[in-house]
Amino acid sequence: MADLLRHHRHHAPGAGEIPVPHGPSTGDEHEHYPKSVSMDQQHAIFSYLTHPDDCYTPEGTYWADLPLKERVKFVNNVQNKEAWEEVKAIGRMMKEDPLSPVSWYWTNAVLPGAGLGLEGYVLFSIGNLEPLFRSTWPQCWGKNATECSANWVASVTYLEVIGIMVGQMAVGVIGDWIGRRWGLIQDAAIMFVGLLMITASWGLDLNGWVICYAWSLSFYGFGVGGEYPITATSSMENAVSAGKLSTREDRLHRGRKVTMAFLMQGWGQFFNQALLIILLLIFHHGDGNPPYGTTTTQWLWRVSFAIPAVGTLWLVYHRAYKMPHAGRQLAAVKKKSNVTGYDVDSLRLACNIFGGRLLATAGTWFCNDVFFYGNKLFQAQFIAVLSGPTESVMTGWIWNLYNVIVSLVGYYLASILIDNKFYGRKMMQQVGFLMCFIMFVVPAFNYEYYTSPAGIKAFQAMYFLSSFFNQFGPNSVTFLVAGEVFPTPIRASAHGFSACIGKAGALLASVLYNYIDTQTKFYVVPWFGLAGMLLTWLFLPDTTGLDLKEQERRWAYIRAGRDQDYHGIAVHPKHLSLWERLRGVGKNYNPELDRRQKIEDIREEWEGKERARAQKEAGGDATGMDDLSDDEWTDEVHHYFRNTREPSEKERAAAVTGKGGEIMMTPASISTPSSAAMTEKGDEEKPGSSSASSAR
Repeated sequence: MADLLRHHRHHAPGAGEIPVPHGPSTGDEHEHYPKSVSMDQQHAIFSYLTHPDDCYTPEGTYWADLPLKERVKFVNNVQNKEAWEEVKAIGRMMKEDPLSPVSWYWTNAVLPGAGLGLEGYVLFSIGNLEPLFRSTWPQCWGKNATECSANWVASVTYLEVIGIMVGQMAVGVIGDWIGRRWGLIQDAAIMFVGLLMITASWGLDLNGWVICYAWSLSFYGFGVGGEYPITATSSMENAVSAGKLSTREDRLHRGRKVTMAFLMQGWGQFFNQALLIILLLIFHHGDGNPPYGTTTTQWLWRVSFAIPAVGTLWLVYHRAYKMPHAGRQLAAVKKKSNVTGYDVDSLRLACNIFGGRLLATAGTWFCNDVFFYGNKLFQAQFIAVLSGPTESVMTGWIWNLYNVIVSLVGYYLASILIDNKFYGRKMMQQVGFLMCFIMFVVPAFNYEYYTSPAGIKAFQAMYFLSSFFNQFGPNSVTFLVAGEVFPTPIRASAHGFSACIGKAGALLASVLYNYIDTQTKFYVVPWFGLAGMLLTWLFLPDTTGLDLKEQERRWAYIRAGRDQDYHGIAVHPKHLSLWERLRGVGKNYNPELDRRQKIEDIREEWEGKERARAQKEAGGDATGMDDLSDDEWTDEVHHYFRNTREPSEKERAAAVTGKGGEIMMTPASISTPSSAAMTEKGDEEKPGSSSASSAR
């Protein structure tokens, strides 16, 4: 860096020297840059921002542009180094406090995913409680019900799923319109009230109770549905990436951070099933076998819903008072775009540009939920095949507990490998769909053998493997990519829409499964796995290793109508879907042009922060510019921008008028470093540089 700067000590200002943009000369030491800066000098200053070492080689080559052998070596080196650094960090934490890793996990996984944990607990309790209700009240829940309407009993599932769908769409829009924080608080409050309604549901007769129970679940479902878009987007847009052009943590661990929150859904299922087993033993005098008295059943299911109500009330408090900056990233983006309220233009533009991505996220989620929710809502019927005929609900519950434990292994393995550049999002989802297809299509066409004593062990293995690969595949990936592949202004809306279409798959399963037998279900379900795999292969881009800020950078060009002027890695073929590559989206990728653009984009962000800081110091409105810290930029970057920026009109006037009004130099003779002077002599000017500011 020393050869870049020219240092001067204690000299008098020379005659005619223009003290711009450094301010008036004082005689003290100062430094400035030559008007022509070479490419190597720029690289020395900006490489940690434009070419971070976890993505680029020292020569500036992007990892996905390397030959296969070098690519494998580079990626493995980065990931092994990062893993070792994390192991050492855990060691340091445990040395200071042996329980500090537990505290870290609580903060980074349990709290962000608490809403989804409660969702998993309550939603899947329907399938767990159904065999108990059927055994206790056969006149209502049985096949030959006489005291309850069969339609109302079936509506318990339908209305909850419909409530979830409405919540996903509505809260997705609210999250992009009013803000993430409001959506988080609103969801927790609705879930709390919904749990109170479920726990207290009653009726003059059994049919009246079923109606009250169904509508209470529907109200609760609205809050549950909102958890999907609001939790996913807020987990992505946390303090790691807020206000940053590029962050190592976001590139290497964003998927893990989101899926760690999402896997709380699996823990919700686990604790629900474990608690139901414990409560049955408590209220049924230590015995899990029938007959089950109405008092036992009433106490059991009401207590099982009252317990999470306490946790949900705490969640309302935590989100209202401990998460004041949940919507900061969205506010900053809206301020840059001069948007208040809902960004309708971004929604319209995103639907035109990213229509294929929306088809991928919504279509694959639909296919997955036919598998996932269909199996969960009717798991008692599937497990009855595995465990054999029995009247005890305890047998089915224990089998389901095994299934949930297998699923949890899939959740955690997905969290570990979802940021791996050689496996990552897209490959994980394709493999997961393929394995689910295989695990269902094989027993479907030889059902009698696999349900016989000779084949039941293989059937059990395939059923559990399908649960494992569903979590270690589409169920985890769909939750992440439905928000990740879309820009910030409409991220929650896109996620909510995709999740809503996904729940249509659950609704389809809940309706269809009531009218077909178990073997027919195995005939129907596999083809959704195959369809999901094909949709993933054709329409889903792979965003593994691509940080959100780079995607926002591309979106800024798109929103300014200059999509063809963006040349960065967000349009690298590695990060585009097959559909986008066939449409020629990746033809504008050009590393050299992108290098120049990045510096100008960083300059623009730097100038924006400087203006916001000045405005804040003057007592003006700096909404959306809360993060004005300089920890992202080194002193060399600050010096470079301060000494090569275009002077303001006020500074130009000061330059030509000396003390007492004496003219020092005519305006025509003033020259300042330009964008072209900041590139190596002979480099062509960046396309569209005259309108660089419009990209933001």
